[in-house]
Amino acid sequence: MLVLLPPSEGKAAGGSGAPLEPQSLSLPGLAGARAVVLEELVELCAADELKAREVLGLSEGLRGEVAKNAALREAVARPAGEIYTGVLYDALDLAGLPDAARAAAERSLLVFSGLWGAVRVTDRIPSYRCSMGVKLPALGALGAYWRAPMAEVMPEAAGDGLVLDLRSAAYAAAWKPKGETAGRAATVRVLHAQIVDGVEKRSVVSHFNKATKGRLVRDLLLAGAVPSSPAELVTALRDLGYVVEAEPPAKPGRAWSLDVVVTQIH
Repeated sequence: MLVLLPPSEGKAAGGSGAPLEPQSLSLPGLAGARAVVLEELVELCAADELKAREVLGLSEGLRGEVAKNAALREAVARPAGEIYTGVLYDALDLAGLPDAARAAAERSLLVFSGLWGAVRVTDRIPSYRCSMGVKLPALGALGAYWRAPMAEVMPEAAGDGLVLDLRSAAYAAAWKPKGETAGRAATVRVLHAQIVDGVEKRSVVSHFNKATKGRLVRDLLLAGAVPSSPAELVTALRDLGYVVEAEPPAKPGRAWSLDVVVTQIH
């Protein structure tokens, strides 16, 4: 099973350790594309803070992120699983997993990134600010930039098992499973069900969508579940107590769509 995750806007800073070693990152087929984005981002942030803030969509209060990007090559690098924070990662709580579940997470989780393309949670990276929606001056929209490099490496990374896609739309734009791989892929939407005037109403949740997805992945890891297909994923999630509505694709070569229905959001 390969689980595709979005990164987080907020990232942990500080700590101690060696700086980034680009050659050590997973998916080495992305090395050339990573080097280009890193060079462009560092140069932009080192040359013109105001322009960098505009390109990156940063407010005055986040101007320190520009200086952080300018120093990426010298900054302390830590495992990506420690760098990414926020609602999904708090719910996932990688650090709190027992050894077997943590090992499974290291094998199966892949975090998409505007700067790195995609990394494993064990890959050592510095804290940075560069979302997939950014348009760098010389490269354009990063979602489009990453499509060709990701198309080269992701089929092998996906292997022959389930691809559980929990990414947001901006990160999904960088790579979409195709053909036989798509038939083994499943996307998840979280719906909040409420009774209003005696009638059930459902709405898509945002903040709590991330928390539910983090808990969902954590529960699968703790259970030692290794579903090999979307149908097996549905069974595994239902066994774990989730209310899941599955929509198999109308045509072969397309991903399944799963709705996880919650009555309480927290």
